[in-house]
Amino acid sequence: MSIWSQAKDFAAQTPSDRNRYVDFLRAVSILVVITGHWVIAAPYYHDGSLTPGDLLEIQPGTQWLTWLFQVMPIFFIVGGYANAVSLESARRREIGYTGWLAVRLNRLVTPLLVLLLGWALIAAILYFYGVSGDVTRLASRAALIPTWFLAIYIMVVVLAPLTYIAWQRWGFTSFWALAAIGILVDIAFFTLDLQWTGWSNYFWIWLAVHHLGYAWRDGRLGSPARLLTYSGISLLVLVLLVFKGPYPLAMAGSPDVALSNSRPPKITLLILGIFQFGLLMAIEGPMRRMLSNIRIWAATVLINSMIMTLYLWHLTIMVIIVALAYLAEGLGLGLEPGSAVWWVTRPIWVVVLYAALFPVTMLFSAFERRARVTDAAVPAAARLVGGATLLCLGVSLLARFGFGSAPLPSLDIAAFLMVVAGAAISGLLPGFK
Repeated sequence: MSIWSQAKDFAAQTPSDRNRYVDFLRAVSILVVITGHWVIAAPYYHDGSLTPGDLLEIQPGTQWLTWLFQVMPIFFIVGGYANAVSLESARRREIGYTGWLAVRLNRLVTPLLVLLLGWALIAAILYFYGVSGDVTRLASRAALIPTWFLAIYIMVVVLAPLTYIAWQRWGFTSFWALAAIGILVDIAFFTLDLQWTGWSNYFWIWLAVHHLGYAWRDGRLGSPARLLTYSGISLLVLVLLVFKGPYPLAMAGSPDVALSNSRPPKITLLILGIFQFGLLMAIEGPMRRMLSNIRIWAATVLINSMIMTLYLWHLTIMVIIVALAYLAEGLGLGLEPGSAVWWVTRPIWVVVLYAALFPVTMLFSAFERRARVTDAAVPAAARLVGGATLLCLGVSLLARFGFGSAPLPSLDIAAFLMVVAGAAISGLLPGFK
C-alpha cells in the first residue's frame, strides 16, 4: 500500500470531534519554516570559492519577509493545544506524569537522535579524510539550526503538566505573568547591560506563546472580530518596537550577530505570534470546513506523520546539495544572490531541495512513527526530567558550536555524549528502560 493510500485510510478514520485545523497549522508552519530557510540561504560560488551568503544581509529589504516566514510561534501555539488535549486524555485514562511524558519524549527525541547520529558519522568521516575542522563546524552548525527550537520545545513539554495546571487555575493571568517576565528580561538586556539574562527568555517567551494554545483549546480566544482587533494592535506594537525601539527588523536570524529577535528570543516574537495567531484564528471556521475534504485532510495527515523528520533534516539536505554543487564547480550556485535571475530561479532551487528531502524523509520517518512499547517500564520522573534536561543541554551545545571541536577541544564529542547519556537516562535507548 502506498503512503498516500495509508494517509487516506488514516484520514477516513479521524474522529469527528478532532480539530483538524490544529494539524493543518502544524504542517503548514513547518513547511513555511523549511521553505523560508532555503530561500534566505544564499550560497554563492565565484572564482573557485564558495561564500555562504545570507539574503537578509545582502538585501535588507527582504527582512520584512521574516514577519511571514518566522512562524515558530504558531508551531508552539499548536503544541500548546496538542499538549492540552493529550494531558486531558491522560487524566481520563488515569495515566500519570511519567507515562504521559515518556510517550511525548519518544516521539520528539527519537528522530532527533537519528539526525545527531548521522552528523556524528559525517563528522568522523570528514575528520578521517582530513577535511578542515572549520569546514565541518560551519556545515554542521548550519545543518543543526532546527535543533535549537526542538531542544527548547522538549523542555516546554517537560513543563507542560505544570503550566497547564497554572493555566487552568489562573487563566490569562499565568500568560501575562510569563509575558511580563519576558519584558523585564528584555529591559535588563537593553538597558542594564545584562545581556546574559536574555537567554532565560528561551523559557519565558516560548512558555507564554505555548499558553496561547491552552487558550485556544479552552475556547477563550473570543470572536473573529476580537481576534482581528488583537492582531491589529499587536502589529501596531510590533512596528513601534522595531522602528521606535531597539529591536531589529528581522524576526528570524539577523544581519547583526550581536542583536537578534530570536537568539535569544525577545518579546517581539510573542507579539509577532499574537499578530499571526489572531489572523489565523479569525478564519478557523472556514478552514475547518475546507479540511473536511478528504484529499486536503489526507495530505495534512501525511505531512504530520513525518513532520519532525522533514523539519530536522531540511538544512542537512541543503548543506549536502551545496557541497555537491561546490564539487561540481559551483553548479547552480553561480548566480549572484539578490539579482533578478537569482530570484527567478528560487522556485527551481526549492523544488530541487524538496526532491532531495523526500527520499531521506521516507528513509528516516519510520523512526518518528515508531510507537513506544505500551507495556515498557516507565522511568521515574527524576530520570525522565534529568535525562531530558541533559539531552537538551547537549543538543544546545551542538547547535551553537557544531561538530569540529570549537571553542574547546573535544567539545563536540562531550556534547554528543551528553545527548546519548540523556537519552539513556530517560529510557529512550534500547536496553536502558
